[in-house]
Amino acid sequence: MIFHSLDFVVFFVVTVAIYWRLPHRGQNVFLVLASYFFYGYVHTWFLALVFATTVLDYWAGRGMAAKPDRKRLFLGLSLAGNLGMLGFFKYFNFFVDNIHAALSPLGLALPLPALRIVLPVGVSFYTFQELSYTIDVYRGRLAARRDFLDFAAFVCFFPQLVAGPIERASRLLPQIERPRRFSWEDARQATFLVIWGYFQKLVIADNVGVIANKVFALQQPGFWVLWAGVFAFAIQIYADFSAYSDIARGAARWLGIDLMRNFNHPYLAVGPADFWRRWHISLSSWFRDYVYIPLGGSRGGTARTGLTVMITFLLSGFWHGASWNYVLWGAYHGVLLLTGRAADRLVPARGGAGSVLIPMRIALMFGLVSVGWLMFRETDMAYLWRDLRLSPFATTAIDCRVGAYLFLLAFVYSIPLWAHDLWAERRQAQTEAVEWSGRTGWQIACETAWCAMLISMMLVFRSRTSLDFIYFQF
Repeated sequence: MIFHSLDFVVFFVVTVAIYWRLPHRGQNVFLVLASYFFYGYVHTWFLALVFATTVLDYWAGRGMAAKPDRKRLFLGLSLAGNLGMLGFFKYFNFFVDNIHAALSPLGLALPLPALRIVLPVGVSFYTFQELSYTIDVYRGRLAARRDFLDFAAFVCFFPQLVAGPIERASRLLPQIERPRRFSWEDARQATFLVIWGYFQKLVIADNVGVIANKVFALQQPGFWVLWAGVFAFAIQIYADFSAYSDIARGAARWLGIDLMRNFNHPYLAVGPADFWRRWHISLSSWFRDYVYIPLGGSRGGTARTGLTVMITFLLSGFWHGASWNYVLWGAYHGVLLLTGRAADRLVPARGGAGSVLIPMRIALMFGLVSVGWLMFRETDMAYLWRDLRLSPFATTAIDCRVGAYLFLLAFVYSIPLWAHDLWAERRQAQTEAVEWSGRTGWQIACETAWCAMLISMMLVFRSRTSLDFIYFQF
């Protein structure tokens, strides 16, 4: 079931209506049932995977609590089960294809199995979410849970089950375990998040997504047309993923659950490190805490730290998909981060002087990120190499005009996104709580009018082509 469907709207309204009429224990029972219905709506066999990993990690946590001397064994079983399932469904054919490609030139082609494996939606997200639980229990930072129902609700919580945010057990489990009460203030905030999320998806992401898809479908795009398509994709992937996260946060808040913020105006970043503090925060912080720091973080020398950064980003790229372009994208951002760190050491920012250069640094960082998005979007390595070799001078007047038109069209659709981020950044709105605290009647009226305008614009300007959320494929 997808957020931007009538089925989900009906499902969610019914869910909220029933949910708040139940006592706390009943809410959690109903939450599990509703989440399983949501996830198994199209492919019921997906439920078997969620249930199997839930049982595995609950059992591993209880085992670590009962037998502390065998904690390593239980953690190993949890890692093997979760990563084994993720590896099979997501990477099996990738490894088979690459082994075949490596052996064929040597005349050692083997009849390797080729399976038609359907990737379960959201498997990368809930696998990492569950691993945060077992790893934290192993480290002694979280107590193993006794109540299987509460743990199951944590794993399958439907607003963020399919595409995050990837919540930590230490943050989400306590919210599920304690009683929840309906709040009109939470409902008001949630409604604004949902409306803004739908606007990002239906008006911004889907419209510029049509432009990006048409450009990347061309066999021989010119330089200017290609990079207009890259710009459109840069807007699409941000608006699309931010939309899902905002709708998920709004839906969760309607149910009395506060999910973490997953984006903090990433295209206003002034450098690589700043970008990764703002983009897909739940994933970047997961890799920081469970990969980068355990590997040594910045505690070693320059060479060791650089190696750790590269390993972390390579794994992050590979997490996104079973294709070499994602690995290249991860390596590219690893190099960007190390280069940014070296530049900061050589030319440290100085007080107000740095503020004069901020717009230039933002523009430069957006350009560098856009190069990465070309690597991310172009899954065929031969086409990617062709794209990177295009010259702005070896082009035609028609290519320039078409490229300019597509760029301006994508930019017009993106104006509300830039305006929203610039406004929020200026107000230093780091959390929704800050944004919504202390509202006057006049401010509430303005926000109501803003929501009405967004809804009106959705009715008029929404894309006639409905596209799936990009991160469903990961």
